[in-house]
Amino acid sequence: MSNDITFPANQRIVELDIQGMTCASCVGRVERKLGKIDGVEALVNLPLESARITVPENVSDEQLIATVQSAGYQASLKVDQYSTTAAPAIPGNGESGEATSPAAGEPSKQLGTNHASDTAGDELKKRLVIGAIFTVPLFIISMIPGAQFPHWGWVALVLATPVVFWSAWPFHRAAAINARHFASTMDTLVSIGVLAAYLFSLWQLIADPNITAHIGMSMSEHALYFETAGVVATFLLLGRWLEARAKSRAGDALKALLDLGAKEATVLRNGVETKIAASELVPGDEFVVRPGEKIATDGFVVTGHSAIDTALVTGESVPVEVGPDDTVTGATINTSGALLVRATRVGADTTLAQMGRLVSEAQTGKAPIARLADRISAVFVPIVLVIAVLTFILWLVFTGEVNSAFTAAVAVLVIACPCALGLATPIGLLVGTGRGAQLGILIRGPQVLEDTRKIDTVLLDKTGTITEGNLAVTSLGPAAGFDESELLALVGAAESPSEHPIAHAIAAAARAKAPLRETSGFNSAPGGGVRATVGTRVVVAGRESWLKENGIELTDAHRADLASAQQAGATSIMVGVDGAFAGLVNLTDTIKESSAAAIAKLKALGLRPVLLTGDNAAVAKLVAAQVGIAEEDVFADVFPDGKARAVRELQARGQVVAMVGDGVNDAPALAQADLGIAMGSGTDVAIEAADLTIMGNDLAQVAQSIELSRKTLGTIKMNLFWAFAYNTAGIPIAALGFLNPMIAGAAMAASSVLVVANSLRLRSFGRK
Repeated sequence: MSNDITFPANQRIVELDIQGMTCASCVGRVERKLGKIDGVEALVNLPLESARITVPENVSDEQLIATVQSAGYQASLKVDQYSTTAAPAIPGNGESGEATSPAAGEPSKQLGTNHASDTAGDELKKRLVIGAIFTVPLFIISMIPGAQFPHWGWVALVLATPVVFWSAWPFHRAAAINARHFASTMDTLVSIGVLAAYLFSLWQLIADPNITAHIGMSMSEHALYFETAGVVATFLLLGRWLEARAKSRAGDALKALLDLGAKEATVLRNGVETKIAASELVPGDEFVVRPGEKIATDGFVVTGHSAIDTALVTGESVPVEVGPDDTVTGATINTSGALLVRATRVGADTTLAQMGRLVSEAQTGKAPIARLADRISAVFVPIVLVIAVLTFILWLVFTGEVNSAFTAAVAVLVIACPCALGLATPIGLLVGTGRGAQLGILIRGPQVLEDTRKIDTVLLDKTGTITEGNLAVTSLGPAAGFDESELLALVGAAESPSEHPIAHAIAAAARAKAPLRETSGFNSAPGGGVRATVGTRVVVAGRESWLKENGIELTDAHRADLASAQQAGATSIMVGVDGAFAGLVNLTDTIKESSAAAIAKLKALGLRPVLLTGDNAAVAKLVAAQVGIAEEDVFADVFPDGKARAVRELQARGQVVAMVGDGVNDAPALAQADLGIAMGSGTDVAIEAADLTIMGNDLAQVAQSIELSRKTLGTIKMNLFWAFAYNTAGIPIAALGFLNPMIAGAAMAASSVLVVANSLRLRSFGRK
């Protein structure tokens, strides 16, 4: 696998960290600004707060950073995660410094570290907790007549003030920054709604200090909306905090991936073994790898034979036999014999580091999140503001009454207040993801829901996803003079002292039938097989060359049986007893019981299942036939970089691709796919690179997760429609003076109740 990425001679790739973006319109603004530079193409990723930019050689990094800053955001060169030299950070200017505050509601991050994003999440949590502490009593005394006391309005003012001006400060600041650039977002809606409710209530309280002199007042008897401001701010902070928590883990895939590497190496220098940090290895160093140890870096075997567990990197379920001159990959595990390995690639050049790049590039290339509420607000907010101003002017012109004009204008703002609109997505997501968690399904966020609706192709990794991921004895081929039980008992006992994974599988199968017999004289040949005395019989098991070395010759009929078993996708071990061929032990990676039904369910959802595996074609096609995948939809002998490439090829054909996997080798493809689904029984790398995580190991949960995601998306869209329609329908009524602020507040509260009630229906998903 080559790690060289080439671009046209006059172009290069620059990656920037960009802080301060809060919505899809921010992404568009940055891309447009950068695109105005001749020859520059930018792809901005909102959740990662980064940009991958193709630039001509005559465009400097400083020019790119200055351009981003001119749009109102902070930028710095991304730290190189794969070398010991970090790219320098260039500080932002004062304006962008404001935009990068956690107050904007979006955590900053770099791949491989979560410190900044954790800090932002903690800041939002503080604001949320304080907001909730003040909002609960505020809501009680405002909405429940029995909880009121004389002049409770002034207490409501005291309770609402910290919520509006401290807890909701992220929205006000982001709205102000966007306003300076003549833009509006969800933050603009929230800020206007909260401030309008608060300031109107304050004006009413000051104009009539005795407005709450009496207790037991219903909503129709007072014109205070402090609780509206508090509830809106608190609920939307909850949604923003949940979003920040999910985003803060965006870079964990790389960190988990790079952590798989060996930390130390036993290097051989001048005939002396010395422990050094794996990062200190240089090409040409020779290091010792004992059984059970990780191989420190990429290289080739100088001396020794062993079986290498490559599942972490290649996904292969069967350990690979290696000997002198065979290549080995860093982070794979030596399972049996000792090896002396000569390093060929170290540091940023290793296969593991290249896989890290694949994950990073695939994540950076993902489409920016298109928040439905922000799309609406981009048009909705300016229209509402214009209508409110026109309402005030026209009332003033035709009636000459300032109070009536102000009341009508505020009624427009209150009825348009984005309480339900802002709740539509976070409440739907909260209930949907909560139900998902009960079912063992973790959904990353709103964009994931959109992706589940669009996908038409599902790529399924074989090992650990469709199959169990563990070798097991599936058939025996005893030769003349032996029966299956005797063959298994003898070879199981002979293999029991061995540490090889295949030996473990055979011994386990024999132990399941009867207690293992006593063994003596055990001897193993790495890369060959084992020999032992079981009772009074000498048993030899392994490759044909090992049996031949022990005086056992195979006939053409024996070789035909071996070829037939291997063609059927089995790993076959040959057994000899007392100098004669005794038969074959065939092992395969067994298919999960639920896989066939799950794939049928995926087809019923209108999805095309495709098998993608690093295993050989014979094994892949056999598995595909057993679970109902068409032969033309099988991609075999695919390695980590090839899996991500296969996803890109399908995407280039216009297909919207979901990838299901559980191994490190799946992480680049999971990140590249339009929708990545990780099986929870797999590695942390796969889980962190995915959009959806299945905590169990049942493929049926994949179909269920897609169903739940689509259902949740449908609920959120319904919420947004009704919230938007509810408020919009009230605007002309308010502008004509038929809807006073009190009724507008009640209508707004009713729309919020409707949104929450609709979302709560998701709690019954999956129940019979």
